[in-house]
Amino acid sequence: MKGAGVTQTDTTRQESPPPSDDWRREYWRRNLRLMAVLLVIWFAVSFGCGILFVEQLNEITFFDYPLGFWFAQQGSIYTFVVLILVYALRMDRLDRQFGVSETDDDGPGADADAGPDAGGDSRDGGQR
Repeated sequence: MKGAGVTQTDTTRQESPPPSDDWRREYWRRNLRLMAVLLVIWFAVSFGCGILFVEQLNEITFFDYPLGFWFAQQGSIYTFVVLILVYALRMDRLDRQFGVSETDDDGPGADADAGPDAGGDSRDGGQR
């Protein structure tokens, strides 16, 4: 079919049976498990260290502040930021493992489907 934009590989791909959804269930299960573990850690640090165990932690000083006070004011925020970083790194690894990574060999943000002629040149403001 010349000129219609359909190649032999496109036709073959359309005729193949749909892939199993088992990998999607496993991917989602691992994602939920990771989120649950990270949320439990965040809860333990923010609620446990900042509220429940504040009296015991206040006996220890951290940068001249009681440790319980520090966890209530700063520690839970720092922990949350670290957990976000851990989640992003672990999800990147999980995405690569399941073949659904958003990055490619050209670097982050590159559009692999676009090809070299898809966008404009940076010198002309991206317009053709």
